[in-house]
Amino acid sequence: MADSILKMAHRRVRAILPLLAALAVLGLVLVGGPTRAQQSQGADEILLEADDISYNAEGGVVAAQGNVEIVAGERILKADSVSYDQNADTVTATGNVSVLESDGTVLFASQVELSDQLKNGSIQGFRALLADDSRFAAASATRSDGNRTVMQRAVYSPCRVCAEDPTPLWRIRAARVTHDQTKQQVSYTNARLEMFGVPVLYTPYFSHPDPTVERKSGFLVPTQAQTTQLGVLVEVPYFFNIAPNIDATFSPIFTSKEGVVLGGEFRERLDTGQYRLEGSVTRPQARNDLNVKTGQRVTRSHLFAQGAFDWDDTWRWGFNGAIASDDTYLRRYQISDNDTLTSNAFVEGFSDRNYAAANGYFFQGLRTEDDPGETPLILPMLEYNLITAPDQFGGSFRVDSNFLSLTRRQGTNSTRLSVRGRWLLPRVGKLGDVRTLIAEVKADGYLTSDVVDAQKPLTPNNDGLTARLVPQLAFDWRLPLVRREQGARQVLEPIVNVVISPYGGNPSEIPNEDSLNFEFDDTNVFSDNRFPGIDRIEGGPRLNYGFRYGIYGDNGGYLSALLGQVLRPKADDTFADKTGLEASNSDFVGRVDISPSTLFRFYERVRLDRDTLAMRRNEITLEAGPPRYKFNATYVRLRRELTADELTDREEINIAGLAALTQFWTLRANTRRDLTQAGGTINSGVGLVYEDECFNVSVDLNRDFTRDRDVEPATTVSFRVRFKHLG
Repeated sequence: MADSILKMAHRRVRAILPLLAALAVLGLVLVGGPTRAQQSQGADEILLEADDISYNAEGGVVAAQGNVEIVAGERILKADSVSYDQNADTVTATGNVSVLESDGTVLFASQVELSDQLKNGSIQGFRALLADDSRFAAASATRSDGNRTVMQRAVYSPCRVCAEDPTPLWRIRAARVTHDQTKQQVSYTNARLEMFGVPVLYTPYFSHPDPTVERKSGFLVPTQAQTTQLGVLVEVPYFFNIAPNIDATFSPIFTSKEGVVLGGEFRERLDTGQYRLEGSVTRPQARNDLNVKTGQRVTRSHLFAQGAFDWDDTWRWGFNGAIASDDTYLRRYQISDNDTLTSNAFVEGFSDRNYAAANGYFFQGLRTEDDPGETPLILPMLEYNLITAPDQFGGSFRVDSNFLSLTRRQGTNSTRLSVRGRWLLPRVGKLGDVRTLIAEVKADGYLTSDVVDAQKPLTPNNDGLTARLVPQLAFDWRLPLVRREQGARQVLEPIVNVVISPYGGNPSEIPNEDSLNFEFDDTNVFSDNRFPGIDRIEGGPRLNYGFRYGIYGDNGGYLSALLGQVLRPKADDTFADKTGLEASNSDFVGRVDISPSTLFRFYERVRLDRDTLAMRRNEITLEAGPPRYKFNATYVRLRRELTADELTDREEINIAGLAALTQFWTLRANTRRDLTQAGGTINSGVGLVYEDECFNVSVDLNRDFTRDRDVEPATTVSFRVRFKHLG
């Protein structure tokens, strides 16, 4: 019976045999650790397939010949022949040996011989394709302790090669390479870096993490740059893998004109949340507002902080902090372009449809005209929002309450309590029209000091207690009409919104702190209150009307449009001149969004004069091209838009694009220009990037035309080189 089995070709044998388990371990000991080896040896089922299997009882040798394949769990070993000498405790695999590991690693060898219970062995003609597509090749390799492979005369490279040119873009040659899987480390002795086959760098010792490592301490990709403000700049970050949930990055920046900037980042993830700290400090020579050195040294620094933590399933708390030592530090050292820094601490809770929060805000203005004495401190700001479930008639009730205390060292102070109750009743009519009835009451109380009447700035300041109670009734009607055509569907939706409320509601004793940045546009034309905050309300009866229209193709292309206007019995002086709402009939606002395919999109938002249809606001965005050839242009033209006359007219264009010159080379460019009479180019840049599967290099040239005290127009040339797969 045994003889007949041994003579059969292509015979599959399933057995629980330590011998076959040992053969399966052959695949593991080349790359795996002791723990995984023990798991494979304990496998209950091994599959062996070969053209011929024989057993020599006298010599104690089992041999498998021809297309040998051993499957043990998720590992597969293939070879021309495999033999196991029981007396010598030696396993030998020869001829086109390959091992497929569960992590995707593939090993190749011409011959493998293992002994000493498979812990020690030698490998001839060693090659390895690792899980991250990087490759090893060596004349020979030895294995010890089941987790340490030493390769002689070895080469490492993650770069792909072609038959016409087998030389990779870069590779590391070494007299000896050691792969320690316990330490997850690859070390090189007498190594040289070759680019296009030409040696460019030699080092007696070099190491990097193996592909199984996600995070490990070490140097990150450095950045080299040349700037007109800082001179030659080199940033060399070092990453500290402190713990699985904690890491830090130390990022010193060396400059030839301003000395050393010490920067860094610290991150930690906890069971209840996470936080992040980022900061920098330097001590250069002080400069005055004319950018002239004063001969003294000054400490300049910044600190950013973010964090969020859960107390339980309902409540969480956190913070967002930002502070700088002076107004121009962040821009001069190219850390941030923000002109206002906001710090915030909060506690908030979510329960069903309800929300509650307590916040505190601190602001740091970085513009020349910002006065720290007039910068507000908000502490506290309390909010509670409640939304009930729909009742038996479909109606729901909503309450929005807010308490705020705002103080300044100089200027207006105010304490505000606001409660707004709203009842909504939606209905669907017989025509398919959607009707919504909204009844609302707004109650606000203010305790203020040093409030200046914008209409009478020379009169004495208003102090004291002020209150208002404003009822409002609104009815919203919409009729979505849908028409199906071949390959597309059309949607036309007329909209009418009627709002009834008393005139006024904005006495001069109430300061305007949160509704200054007001703009009448397509996003709020159908709103019953267009002010973004609480301090200002929109009063008087009014009618908002317009329509939405769209064509949506089955292939994903679409065209959508919106147009709307506001009508009033009489003008409302709450809205400043040129806002578009100062007259009884508002300007027309609308938008058009056209995208026939993913290769093109045209988006335009407009505001047209109510009488002449002249353009008062125009914002155009154009996107074109496939991912490898992208073009983006944004044009903005605004007449003076704010309720407070703080800004002048604005006209600006921003253009950016990229083009893939070849499979690996990409050109990118951008420019931003102020088109007003006193304007000019704000900033421009161009960059060239080479990137393939193993290498990345980028060169960028940027010009910033901003001038602010010690921040002057500057040109920056930066250069980054990254050898991928080196940690």
